Amino acid sequence: MVYYNRTFNTDSAMPHTNPGPEEIFRLLCSIRTIAVVGLSPNPARPSFRVAQGLQGKGYRIIPVRPLVDEVLGEKAYPDLESLTELPDIVDVFRSPEHVPAIVESCIKLGVRNLWLQDGVVHEEAALRARQAGINVIMNRCMWRDAVQSGAHPQ
Repeated sequence: MVYYNRTFNTDSAMPHTNPGPEEIFRLLCSIRTIAVVGLSPNPARPSFRVAQGLQGKGYRIIPVRPLVDEVLGEKAYPDLESLTELPDIVDVFRSPEHVPAIVESCIKLGVRNLWLQDGVVHEEAALRARQAGINVIMNRCMWRDAVQSGAHPQ
């Protein structure tokens, strides 16, 4: 399922390569809190369904979306800088042009893991994040990978 159709690749470096299935499984088992940037309160939206599925597997969801008070029973925050705790991973459901600013917020806050959902591709921002020491998964669905691998928080 593709959520966005725009891909940004302004860098001439090698395209991003995601870790293999075993490394993704280990990552998904090692995290507990997921800040979901762009989490919609609308149950028909992919971000809601993915976050709800992850929450059902035992992950704690932290909604990041302006003008929303709560999603899935969790307090929502307008941006990453407003979070009261550092999440284990940031999961992005925003169109690619927003990814560079999200990466800069992750770097500033010391986020260690960044997941860009299906269709969210920004090669230059992924490179910037990796250069800052952030593990990056791009153009994959976290929920699908968690279900297919059998991963859940430890």
